[in-house]
Amino acid sequence: MRAPSSSSPLYVIVGIGSSLSLCLLLLQQFNNPAVMPPLSRSIGTIGSKSQICPNRIISSSMPRTFSHHLSSSSSSSSLLPRIRAGAKASTIAAASGYNIRGNGRNKESLMHHRLAGGGSNPTAKFTVSGGVEGTFTAELYLDQMPITASNFIDLAKSGFYDGIHFHRVIENFMLQFGCPYAKDPNSPRAGTGGPSAGTKFQLLVEGDEGGTNIARNSGGCIPDEFTAKLSNEPGTLSMANTGNPNSGGSQFFINTVHNTYLDWFDNQTPSRHPVFGKIVSGMDVITEIEKTQTNGRDAPLAPIKMEKVEIIA
Repeated sequence: MRAPSSSSPLYVIVGIGSSLSLCLLLLQQFNNPAVMPPLSRSIGTIGSKSQICPNRIISSSMPRTFSHHLSSSSSSSSLLPRIRAGAKASTIAAASGYNIRGNGRNKESLMHHRLAGGGSNPTAKFTVSGGVEGTFTAELYLDQMPITASNFIDLAKSGFYDGIHFHRVIENFMLQFGCPYAKDPNSPRAGTGGPSAGTKFQLLVEGDEGGTNIARNSGGCIPDEFTAKLSNEPGTLSMANTGNPNSGGSQFFINTVHNTYLDWFDNQTPSRHPVFGKIVSGMDVITEIEKTQTNGRDAPLAPIKMEKVEIIA
């Protein structure tokens, strides 16, 4: 799955077209460390083209983009309508071609920026072992990102994340996690997997206690939730994707610096990664993971395993 990526100069050339003024602008940005980090190594695609969801991944230089998997029918996803900021959760899902099953109530009433049953946002407790041991906790922005947070909560409660290893760690950038193939830390497919196609999760919003379910698509992906303007600040949890619409599934990354160019509402790069949570305790563990030694694929030399992800109401 594609995590933010700092790609090679070719990545820039592909996108700039023939406009000289645009080229000059990009060159100015390229040389501005406040916009893009300095070039270093560049990492290519993990996985073969035959895989359903090829993983475009990040390198620790220019604009970085996160990848997850993409369904074989995703080529048509570019035809999906763009959803305006602030759209209701059900509107986003329906317009993106996702199957929504509910209890018959008006689904346009689902998104009220409040939680099912009222109260504050839930948190997730992460316990890691191996190369780094410890715990950290994150608030999940269920009030502002109900689709993305509900998807994460469903996966965590099912034990999906337990036993998976961090498969990409880049200092002064981010930590990427959530690929089921990474249960084997040496798997060449790490970074290309996600939830099973057609699996469902409940949308956890007030007014729908009876249960509206969203079915993940044929690639196991969920709708893009480009609604709340939450920036990719240090400590935030953000969705990985392939760069194509509606291609996020289970993989996410934890920003360790402020990666503004990964914001879905920032036009510096094509990268669009919605934030759905933030670390509230245990940043020392995040920092320790960030500083671990890695191999040529940015995987920790001493594998770091997620023992358990627990959802705390």
